[in-house]
Amino acid sequence: MTDYRAFFHGKPEQKLSRSRRVKKKSQMEEAHEKFKFVRIFFVLSVLGLLVLLIGIIITLGPLNISVSEAYSALLQKFFPAYFQVEALTSRVVWNIRFPRILGGIMAGFGLGMCGCVMQAVLKNPLASPFTLGITAGAQFGISTAAVLGVTILGGPYLLVGNAFIFALLCSMIIVALAAIKGATSENLVLAGIAVNYFFTSFSQLLKYFASDEQLRLMTNWGMGDLAAFTWTNSHLLLAIFVICFPLLMSKAWDLNIMTAGDDTAKSMGVNAEKTRIFIMVVSSMLVATIVCFMGTIAFIGLVAPHMARMVIGGDHRFLIPASGMLGALVLISADAVGMNLIAPTIIPTGIMTSLVGVPFFIYLMMKGKRKEFWT
Repeated sequence: MTDYRAFFHGKPEQKLSRSRRVKKKSQMEEAHEKFKFVRIFFVLSVLGLLVLLIGIIITLGPLNISVSEAYSALLQKFFPAYFQVEALTSRVVWNIRFPRILGGIMAGFGLGMCGCVMQAVLKNPLASPFTLGITAGAQFGISTAAVLGVTILGGPYLLVGNAFIFALLCSMIIVALAAIKGATSENLVLAGIAVNYFFTSFSQLLKYFASDEQLRLMTNWGMGDLAAFTWTNSHLLLAIFVICFPLLMSKAWDLNIMTAGDDTAKSMGVNAEKTRIFIMVVSSMLVATIVCFMGTIAFIGLVAPHMARMVIGGDHRFLIPASGMLGALVLISADAVGMNLIAPTIIPTGIMTSLVGVPFFIYLMMKGKRKEFWT
């Protein structure tokens, strides 16, 4: 005779295994929520450290300014009734020191964020805005303006316009080549390498025929410098940043799914090829804007995502903003060292980021023991 009580209520062994599964599931959920709190805490901690570092860097320079005076000068613009500082201090902070720091924050955040999403869509730990040739296109634009006098825009945007247009052109060529063959991660990387060498070779050719003054102009731009950032061009960079950041964040879940492979992403309704093209186009627009104003600032987009991933893992909902803030932190720190290491001589920002980035990247390479990059 059939024991219907066992059918409806389960055997003791079945009840025990079911309770174990429920307990294990609750433990996993608890661990997930705990790690989620760690991620949020890390992002907020980096943000707090960034705010603290702003005040410290403002104090560095010939004019003696304390940390409290630095914050008071910044807040005075918004709350003049509550904060008072000397007029000279206010002018130095707002016209000289803070614009450079703000430019570093925006550039570092943008480069770190773009490096993070490019590494995700290309599944390549070496991917960055500069390894894929975007900077090579911008350098070619500067070279054509300096040597050949061929410019897209005139006036104060003569060099900036060329750098922006050719950086975007370089990105569009990469996307187009990959789309023709299929926008897989391998095709994008190969197209980026080819375009990088193509534009670099033409830039070298123009340098060969350049005069001393033209060569100096191209070399200085290639070193990267935050001094080129001013309140005048801040509005354009801020506008592009406000547009691109939400667009990249909107693909965070898709990026999480794509790390499991294109076939898995397709089975879950994510079109990997379209997502790659979308990410590349949006990232290229942001990187081209940064590069055209500030020149080549290497290693930020390569190192910052690795630093964030070591601490909070691969969830791009947290990884994208964390990479951006760490990029900003590293960039303004390197720039502050470059400005004060052998003052009054200022070491270009791009040189300092490379000096900081190369040892750290070698450390990551030597320390890494995991077989899989995306775990």
